[in-house]
Amino acid sequence: MALQRITAPSTWPVSLADVKAHCRVDLIDDDALLETLIEAATEMAEQATGRALMTQSWELTLDAFPPSSNNHSQAMVLTRVPVQSIVSLSYTDETGISQVVLPTNYLLNNCDDFGFATVVPIFASLWPTEARDIKLRFVAGYADASTVPSSIQQWIKLQVAAMYDNREAEITMRGNPVKLGFVDALLNRYRVMEGGL
Repeated sequence: MALQRITAPSTWPVSLADVKAHCRVDLIDDDALLETLIEAATEMAEQATGRALMTQSWELTLDAFPPSSNNHSQAMVLTRVPVQSIVSLSYTDETGISQVVLPTNYLLNNCDDFGFATVVPIFASLWPTEARDIKLRFVAGYADASTVPSSIQQWIKLQVAAMYDNREAEITMRGNPVKLGFVDALLNRYRVMEGGL
């Protein structure tokens, strides 16, 4: 199983103006820096929550459809929520030909409150047998910044302020160096998992 972001968001859940107001910055000199910090804090928030905050596209790749049990197919689980729509669902059949599953043959259950969404075949049907190389492309994220939960927006603004105020990896408190917690979190999205997922 692999989950890969295909298209990155083109906007952020908090605006430069909101961040400047939060950080009490009036000048334009640091606008480029603040925009970079907004992007970094947004990536940290997405990594920490598993959510897609603004509209972006993802592709889930599976070796095969989830197995059936008791004549019911198991769901494909999408862990980047909220899911806005399914773009396409395809697989390679037993002859090696790529096939597309029609949208009328599956349902999206957007269980955002539980932190995942599922795609299941329509009632009383099963996923195609002998299918491999499943590719499910979907769009995830909140429709616009106004629909992103305010607590996530506030977290991003607090992270931006901390990074803006502390431009080094450590600060000195009472003569001792103290490593800032957000520094290592900047790398979380890019960590390679040992032994795979």
